[in-house]
Amino acid sequence: MAKLTFYGHACFAVELTDGTRLLFDPFISPNPKASAIDVDAIEADYVLITHGHEDHVADAEAILKRTGATLISNFEIVTWFGGKGLEKAHPLNHGGGFDFPFGRVKYVNAVHSSVLPDGSYGGNPGGFVIETEDTSFYVSGDTALHTDQRLLGELHDLDFGVLCIGDNFTMGPADAAIAAEWAGVKTVVGVHYDTFPPIEIDAADATAAFQATGVELLLPDIGETITVAG
Repeated sequence: MAKLTFYGHACFAVELTDGTRLLFDPFISPNPKASAIDVDAIEADYVLITHGHEDHVADAEAILKRTGATLISNFEIVTWFGGKGLEKAHPLNHGGGFDFPFGRVKYVNAVHSSVLPDGSYGGNPGGFVIETEDTSFYVSGDTALHTDQRLLGELHDLDFGVLCIGDNFTMGPADAAIAAEWAGVKTVVGVHYDTFPPIEIDAADATAAFQATGVELLLPDIGETITVAG
């Protein structure tokens, strides 16, 4: 069980029962739909970035410098932020994991693209599997449906997933529902939708697509905190 706060687009925070705060893909200040969110009030112990696109890293530098959080991402993204003076970081690469004080983080495959805002190479995009004493969950990052997601259900006992559902640039609801089924999760928090016209969704249709596979889709409002359990 964990508390999840949605900050719009693909940005969200998870607060673990030990108080550790994990912030994912911070893109808030450039997002008009998240204008009510005070970025400077967001606290984080770790900032996890799935890939280098602007809509996943825009507020990362400012939040990392203000909070002193540890960055977790792939080698290329960690190196890029290191060039900005942010050396409190841990690099991962695909299939690799590391045991942090709060639990284990594994960097897993995503099928997408990645380039950093200044055009620098962002490495290969990925997602995360987070396993703690109290909860375990899969963060897809931006991705297409891919059969490696079957392995997640075979190798991990996941309580919930945070999956992209906006279509056009990533999985849409129908494919994301299949990904959830393969990963073995019964609860999904949908992200990466409605921010821009190409990724606007019909929430009722999306919910129905997940229900057809026996999965509950949660679509919290921007700024809303929910409790998520498997």
